[in-house]
Parts: sequence; structure tokens; C-alpha cells
Amino acid sequence: MTDSPARPAPLADPHLVYDPVPGDGPKDVVILGSTGSIGTQAIDLVLRNPDRFRVTALSANGGRVALLAEQAHRLRVRTVAVAREDVVPALREALAAEYGGREPLPEILAGPDAATQAAASPCHTVLNGITGSIGLAPTLAALEAGRTLALANKESLIVGGPLVTALAKPGQIIPVDSEHAALFQALAAGTRADVRKLVVTASGGPFRGRTKAELADVTVADALAHPTWAMGPVITVNSATLVNKGLEVIEAHLLYDIPFDRIEVVVHPQSYVHSMVEFTDGSTIAQATPPDMRGPIAIGLGWPERVPDAAPAFDWSKASTWEFFPLDDEAFPSVNLARHVGRLAGTAPAVFNAANEECVAAFLSGALPFNGIMETVTRVVEEHGTPVTGTSLTVSDVLEAETWARARARELTATTATAEARA
Repeated sequence: MTDSPARPAPLADPHLVYDPVPGDGPKDVVILGSTGSIGTQAIDLVLRNPDRFRVTALSANGGRVALLAEQAHRLRVRTVAVAREDVVPALREALAAEYGGREPLPEILAGPDAATQAAASPCHTVLNGITGSIGLAPTLAALEAGRTLALANKESLIVGGPLVTALAKPGQIIPVDSEHAALFQALAAGTRADVRKLVVTASGGPFRGRTKAELADVTVADALAHPTWAMGPVITVNSATLVNKGLEVIEAHLLYDIPFDRIEVVVHPQSYVHSMVEFTDGSTIAQATPPDMRGPIAIGLGWPERVPDAAPAFDWSKASTWEFFPLDDEAFPSVNLARHVGRLAGTAPAVFNAANEECVAAFLSGALPFNGIMETVTRVVEEHGTPVTGTSLTVSDVLEAETWARARARELTATTATAEARA
């Protein structure tokens, strides 16, 4: 492919380094979603590398107050942000117990905008490890404040695509998803004009090889039994439906400015190769490590430097087999649906994501069968009609589209549950 001189740089480009606070010493980091899977692993990385990173603020929803207080004390942060205002008294008590009255407690921010305030606070890098589209406002705040954004919250990019791309400067976003951290590193092997295709790998989840008919009666426990990754329930179900892979296809398009028809998904059960880039000369560069998110987190926080011993490496003295299979689009229609909403752009990805979040919640509660997740999401997307697109898109448009999609998904889920009860 040939680049036009006026063509903008991709959001994520390993050849471009955005450094908002150049200088020596540890990078000041804000961690959003600190008590979740990404956040806890990021803190582990920081504590093992105090010469490289210093955490200035933490944010969490508020469901694990004792852990949040422990993290704040160990890291000596200036600010703790919590989304749930009702847990502030318990948080103060937990902080007082951790600090023991020997030193001042950190500032507490509380409420639905607390993470957004933390994202805009003085620092070098914001790691957005929040799950779900609620991460959009903090993503926009970090970009607008000029921070480097280590992005693990793929939903904020997907639902707010044009809003994010309008704010992000070249090199300002470093992807933290294992697949996109892999593409980011592999893309460093060539120029943008040399890229023929991006290949996103999928483990296949717990239901790899099953037909659509064989998925009709799977249980919640079946869906949560991921063969290679330990994740939260929503992300794990998204892996079982391969919705996560559909979201990653949209994310790849937005991050790297590669057309959808040149982004391929292949099933790789071992989850060793995290993604690949095929270049125009026929070479394919693959990024491979044992499954461990600390490696991608280290790329997000440390780039362009690598963090020694961030994650385990392969023992090449031991034999192993790596397999690759084509994706079964009939059993797992989520990836093609994601391509469709990605091409529609505007509010369509927000509708797709919001409807999916509601349907996953319904499945986890037993109100919707497994195949009903994608059947319902597809119907909501179809009913949405023409999305709001282009430069006219606003945050209000995104939120309005999400609200409608959630409500419609709940209506359809209730209808499905009623019909099954009568059957």
C-alpha cells in the first residue's frame, strides 16, 4: 500500500514516542481499575521496578476497599479515587488502619467522575484498566490532559472512536491488550507501507471446535472455564463468544489504520503467539510469550524501553506444539458482526458493546442462553438503524446510543426468558 503525505499517523505507532514529561527518574503513573486483574498485575510490576515507576494515584469501583487501602499504603500514593460514594467511610477506616496514624492519609476522590479526575491529575502515564465503556470519560480526560495513555480499556476506544482519534496525538496511546501489544511490537519490524495484513490470534475459548447447535445448552460454569487465561467473568464470557476478538478487530482498525478486510482472526489454542503482522515481502513477524499480562502491561508503561524480567519467557529446551485453525464464523458470528458495526462506525460500535454487556449479564444470571447472547446483540444492532457518524459525533450521542441499546437488550432478554419459561 502507498501512503499519502497528508495521511495521519496511526494512533499507536511503535516508531513514534510521545513523552509528555521528559527527564530522568521514575515515571509517575496513575492506575485506573487498580483492584482488578490488570491493576493488580500492574502494581506487582511497579513494586518490582521502583527505579522505573512511581504510582501517584489509584482508582477503583469500590468493591474491594481493604485491597485498595493496602495498595495505596504500599505505593504511598497522593490520591485514591473510588466510584462508589457509599464506601468512603469504609475506605477512610481501612486507610487509617493501614497508615496507623503515623503519616497523612491520601486525598480521596469519590463519585462517578472520580476516575476521570484521577486520569487528568499530574503524571506521565495513565494506565486505564477499567472494564467496560465507563472507561471512555477517563480515556478522554487523560488524552486531553496530555498524558501517555496505556490503554487496557478497549471499550473506550471502540465506543468513542472518533472522539478518541480527535484528541490523541501521534504515539500518545500505547495498547495494553495482549493482542495489540503484540501487533504494536511486531509493527516495529517494518514501515507502515510494508504492512500487508494484521493477524489477531484467538484462543478459541472453552468452546473451540463446537458447532452452534452444540453451544445451545452450555452453562455459565462451562463458559467461565477458560483454558488459558484467568480473567473477570465479563471478559471470560466475551472470550467464550469471541466478542472480545470482534472488539479487538475494531480496536486494531482504529489503532493502526488498517482496513477491516486486511485484519484476520485465527484460532491459536495455546495462546503463545499473541498476534502477527504479515509484510508485503511475505514475511510474518509474530510476538510470542507464555500467557501473562505483565508483559503487555510493561510495554504500556515502559515503552520505548523494555522492563527486564517483566514476565516469564519460554524454555526453548522443552518441546512444544503450536496450532493454528481458521475461525468458525457460523458458531461464532461475533467477529463478522463486529466488522459490520466497525464499518458503520459512529454510534454503531457503542450499541454493539452496550447490548453485549447487558446480554452477558443476563447470561451470567441465568436469564439468557449462551447462543442468545449474540442473537440478541445482532437484533439490537439491526434495530439501531443508521448510526450517528462523522465529526458531529459527541459524547452525548454515544451515551444516548448506549442507553437505548441497554434498554432494548433488556427488553429482548425479558421476552426470551418469558418464552422459555412457557415452553
